[in-house]
Amino acid sequence: MDKPKLLYVEDDLNLGYVTQDNLQLNGYEVTHCENGAKAKDLINTKTFDLFILDVMLPKLDGFSLAEHIRVKNQEVPILFLTAKSLKEDRLKGLRLGADDYITKPFSIEELVLKIEIFLKRSKVYQPENKETIFALGKYTFHFKLLSLTKEGHEKTLTLKEAELLRCFALHPNELLKRDFILKEVWGDDDYFNGRSMDVFISKLRSYLKEDPTLEIKNIHGVGFIFSC
Repeated sequence: MDKPKLLYVEDDLNLGYVTQDNLQLNGYEVTHCENGAKAKDLINTKTFDLFILDVMLPKLDGFSLAEHIRVKNQEVPILFLTAKSLKEDRLKGLRLGADDYITKPFSIEELVLKIEIFLKRSKVYQPENKETIFALGKYTFHFKLLSLTKEGHEKTLTLKEAELLRCFALHPNELLKRDFILKEVWGDDDYFNGRSMDVFISKLRSYLKEDPTLEIKNIHGVGFIFSC
């Protein structure tokens, strides 16, 4: 099988080379570049299975790169690798379509684990006992195609948006506790995943707003009910 292809954008050359070597030892084909402009050129000319982006980059920052990637591809996983741990930076990245953050300093083991998780999810692995197509009010949601369609107009979802919407669609009109959703979709119920979930729920609400019969209700301090 072909090795997964990663684009790793990091302007700290020593860290970049060490991380690239370790990822290659773990079985990945890694292209490392040290600035955002060069990365953008590679994104335009080559195909990658996952992106690892530093936020603070010369010539073009990681946020701008993530926006450019999402215009071209809604599905490919994006991980931000950054020394910044400010909540605002994390939320900005998530709103732009990133899948997760890893804060420096980090271990190679942690990075490899994140990569494995998101590469597996990006294949849209689907257990046979779970539905993949849902009728949600005026919308049709096709999980495997990452599509939300209404009257012929199709919205392509990111993988994380699709996983969260599927979680709600599988449990309509039920109270889902926050920790249940976080473990189902993110695999962990830590603080930052909780903030990520809030961002993605806001996105889903905006996508579904044209059908007033659909509502993601916030039960304060407990969880959410997807009314349909």
